[in-house]
Amino acid sequence: MTHAPARTENNHSQPDGDRLAVTVIGPLTVRRGAVVLDAHSLGGPKPRQIFEILLLNIGLPVSKARLIDLLWGDAPPREALTSLESYVSVLRRHLQPGHGRSGPLRTATGGYLIDRAAVDLDLVRFETLVHEAQGLEPAGAFRLLSSALALVTGPLLGDELRSAWAEEERRRHAVTVAAVRVVAAEAAMALGRFDEAIRWSEEVLAGDPLNERAWLSLLSSLERNGHHAEGLRAFAECRAILNRELGCAPNPALRQVHARLLTITAADQSDLSEAVAALLILNDRLARTSGGTPADSDAPQSLEAIRHAGLVLSSFLQRVSEAA
Repeated sequence: MTHAPARTENNHSQPDGDRLAVTVIGPLTVRRGAVVLDAHSLGGPKPRQIFEILLLNIGLPVSKARLIDLLWGDAPPREALTSLESYVSVLRRHLQPGHGRSGPLRTATGGYLIDRAAVDLDLVRFETLVHEAQGLEPAGAFRLLSSALALVTGPLLGDELRSAWAEEERRRHAVTVAAVRVVAAEAAMALGRFDEAIRWSEEVLAGDPLNERAWLSLLSSLERNGHHAEGLRAFAECRAILNRELGCAPNPALRQVHARLLTITAADQSDLSEAVAALLILNDRLARTSGGTPADSDAPQSLEAIRHAGLVLSSFLQRVSEAA
């Protein structure tokens, strides 16, 4: 979202008592001093949509023709312009009673706008924090991105408005939030704040299970936090999803983390470590054979190691089956 000054019929600053505090991330709420308005207190569905469209373009004029197109699509009523102007009047009475056209909702050339100087908008704060975090060291980025994500209490414009334009804006914002969560997770991981990194990564994957950058953040955080078995399970889930949905394997970075997790787990003292060590031995044998490398079949110690690995793996799988 870009903001630029526009010519309005009145550009005086707004008295503090008449400023609006508005949230559009999550349920729509408007605070004017002690008065609190929700989405159902703005004069009806159409005035509400006009207000939300203007908020998403805060500081920029939106033409009447564009508003009519967004409100009614390809089938506007015959008196669409008159209806639009009537809805704007209704909206003004709710937002800025006693101020007429001099409140936050202004008339611009050929359309309307929300005066950015008269409104504290959570979406603007979110975008400002994200912008300021760019290029900072992990500590500074983590602080700003944490503050930005704390503003995300729900989908943009709530989840009840199903207009096509609202769904598109909601989808676009969700993509932005997911990207911010991944960057925040990476900053958290760099600072050793693994719980936050894991939580943000999982939130991204809940909505976009094909996001390999989020998988990498999750697996790396689990690895560095010592949750090796959980990391192996997460990689197995990632591989299954990518294979099912895209027909491809995890990228090299993910496979590198997986290899480290296997090696670390094989060194642990547990039933799982024995099974993983056995798998590594068998995998190495398979790789040598399929790659054309001599398999050292004449070496008794090699054959014995392979036989033992097979027995260990069979025993582990039997125990797992019995437990299940």
